[in-house]
Amino acid sequence: MRSRRKRLAPTIFELPLEEIRRGHYTDKYFVRAREVLVADGHHPRVTMQVFGKAEACLGGMDEAIAILKLCSESWNELLVHALYDGDEIEPWETVMTIEGPYHAFAEFETLYLGVLARGTRVLTNTRRAVEAARPKGVMFFAARHDHWKLQAGDGYAAHLAGAVGVSTDAQAAWWGGEGVGTVPHALIAAYGGDTVRAARKFAEHMPPDTSLITLVDFENDSVRTSLEVARALGERLYGVRLDTSETLVDESAALERDGPASTGVTPELVLKVRSALDAEGFREIKIIVSGGFDVEKIRSFEARNVPVDAYGVGSSLYAGRFDFTADVVLVEGRSCAKVGRGHAPNARLELVE
Repeated sequence: MRSRRKRLAPTIFELPLEEIRRGHYTDKYFVRAREVLVADGHHPRVTMQVFGKAEACLGGMDEAIAILKLCSESWNELLVHALYDGDEIEPWETVMTIEGPYHAFAEFETLYLGVLARGTRVLTNTRRAVEAARPKGVMFFAARHDHWKLQAGDGYAAHLAGAVGVSTDAQAAWWGGEGVGTVPHALIAAYGGDTVRAARKFAEHMPPDTSLITLVDFENDSVRTSLEVARALGERLYGVRLDTSETLVDESAALERDGPASTGVTPELVLKVRSALDAEGFREIKIIVSGGFDVEKIRSFEARNVPVDAYGVGSSLYAGRFDFTADVVLVEGRSCAKVGRGHAPNARLELVE
């Protein structure tokens, strides 16, 4: 059967092949199980069945396949069928089967289950945020919330989920993109807390085709700062980013008619910034919001038609459990599985070539 979609080339993952092959990253009991089978000369042909436990959007499959292809001592003896990254899956649905001599792939279970869990968590959470924000964009700002070695896989999952941008080049490496970003608080601080000066210097030293988006909450007055930057940079300014601390009330929103204002980036604050920019003719300047956004907060903003152009989302995209499990369900073609598990064929799986 011809694959309906293209998978990533296994070499893109830059796997530490020798360490994987010797079981360095594998739960010890799998390593020892393989050693027993090899020492005993017992090589049963089994069918391993992999499934997730939650409704989700599948991620990590191409890397799981790469582990099997590149690290198995006898890939040509294995028959693998799998879904694709980005596929929607149901709880307990089989996402991959591996058929072959068990000793040929026993030591990889820890790894392929781990990459499936990680990729699926990021992809699912990001897709839910994208769906909540649609047709507005979601920017994947999660790099600082986990280990740097995970960036490439996380960024690829976010890309598949529909994120309009990632924040590091590493996150964009697998799909040939590059990171995007704003004028940060640290650069503003380096210019004495002067957001306008920092933005001018950014415009001076960055290529003209680099979108200039600046944070405008350094002095906790987003309306005033947005106008100052817009007046100074004009058409060179692509957008402003509101990132008011969740512990503060922005000065622009401090006086509300219906009682005390809420902290952080609020619908009222966005409306004030949009109205102020529009009143001075800066209708093309985009508003990006960040700081504590998750699916529910995005939904609440969209329900109120808040004039946001894009959402920057970070730590919430790593939330939740998306575990995967693998079971031997057939041995030499005959049913053999632990009680409560059994062979569950899935017509959606495709042969991995």
